[in-house]
Amino acid sequence: MLKQLTIKNFTVFSDVDLTLSPNLNVIVGENGTGKTHLLKLSYAVLAASSEAYRRTSITTPTKAWLQGRIAEKLMGVFLPEALGRLVRRQPGRARCDLAFGFKDCAWDIELGFATNSKSEVSISTMPTAWVNTSAAYLPTRELLTIFPNFIAVYEGHYLEFEETWRDTCVLLGALLQRGPREARIKELLAPLEKAMGGSIRLENNGRFYLFSPDGRMEMHLVAEGLRKLGMIARLIATGALLGNGCLFWDEPEANLNPRLIKSVAATIVELSAAGIQIFIATHSLFLLREIDILLSGTSTAQKVKPRFLGLHSGDSGVTIAQGDSSADIGDIASLDEELEQSDRYLNLGNS
Repeated sequence: MLKQLTIKNFTVFSDVDLTLSPNLNVIVGENGTGKTHLLKLSYAVLAASSEAYRRTSITTPTKAWLQGRIAEKLMGVFLPEALGRLVRRQPGRARCDLAFGFKDCAWDIELGFATNSKSEVSISTMPTAWVNTSAAYLPTRELLTIFPNFIAVYEGHYLEFEETWRDTCVLLGALLQRGPREARIKELLAPLEKAMGGSIRLENNGRFYLFSPDGRMEMHLVAEGLRKLGMIARLIATGALLGNGCLFWDEPEANLNPRLIKSVAATIVELSAAGIQIFIATHSLFLLREIDILLSGTSTAQKVKPRFLGLHSGDSGVTIAQGDSSADIGDIASLDEELEQSDRYLNLGNS
């Protein structure tokens, strides 16, 4: 699990040092403050190492291999014209330096690249072992409807789609988990399937369907908000979100109504209590409050130590206020606007 992240001159960030929770990390900020960039950066480095653990015959990391693979992953996830475009913009040449500290210090890594870097990073501190846990990234867009043949097309053609889409489709297409963990999977799936009105299945034709008491429905005919619930349900069913993995979820609330946001919030808390390290990026006051409510007294919540990160734009880049409570992240304008609108609406009845 990721414990510490130090960033210097990466995209909108000049100099930040983050302390992270092993359970739930909530990143809050306005549009353009780098919420998604934090998710993608952490995901790219973890995924590069964990993919090597699963797919290569190299037993321990080598600098030449890892430098190339992390650079490829950053390029695939962010899609810049050159790697140096990810360095924070400022006059003259500059350098980005990144340090990742893990619970298992054998995974620790420090790396960097300059504005003139085309497609290479330099590693100053090498890990001595591969990351042996899975990492999953859920983008703001649902992917169940594009799943058929997407992986084959992506790997055979040059497509301007982020590599996170391909990675997530691979996980969505994995076989269902069987064995001792089935009971826990059913427990986690129950509230999601209740909210969706059925269960998600992958048929032999390569398409996903929602199976309900009324029959089988193509995912293209299912409301987009329910498709997002379907993605998380599928990752639970395949076992991708069990054990000690990491989930990165960009704006879980997107295209969901408040009732479904409550289901998502409950699933986030349950998964983090089950041992998954979760990172979510949001600017939803409703989701933030729902998480606060869920963490305020249930037995499950006692297992979760949350960390809140508030992103704030300034003249010298984005700064981050952090703490163990949503009250520690400072004033976020987008959240304040929701509160102010509530006050104005309530005042209508008094005028």
